[in-house]
Amino acid sequence: MRKPRKFTPMSTTIRQDDLIRSVADALQYISYYHPMDYIESLGRAYELEESPAAKDAIAQILTNSKMSAIGHRPICQDTGMPTFEVKAPVGANQIVLKKLIREAIAEATRRGKLPGCRWATPA
Repeated sequence: MRKPRKFTPMSTTIRQDDLIRSVADALQYISYYHPMDYIESLGRAYELEESPAAKDAIAQILTNSKMSAIGHRPICQDTGMPTFEVKAPVGANQIVLKKLIREAIAEATRRGKLPGCRWATPA
């Protein structure tokens, strides 16, 4: 009969700079790319649209989206608010953790903003 294996929980340390870099990369990514379901929906809307003016508008949105993705240029639209969940070990100082995360997200937001887009202008 085999002895049962002991389960040892894994501990992962996330460095603040890694968090900043990861969030900054994510902010840049969402500034370049529309979600695929959005693009597909616009494509279907284009095919079904009867108004020439509306078809032209949809075509322009699709063209701008493609140019943004290819050239890594910001789309310059509201991309929402990043939301994530943090699981901290029992006994972790929640006040310090919250402060560090807020600082990291603020720095990532500064790093993730791109020149050439009105919202990217430093305040």
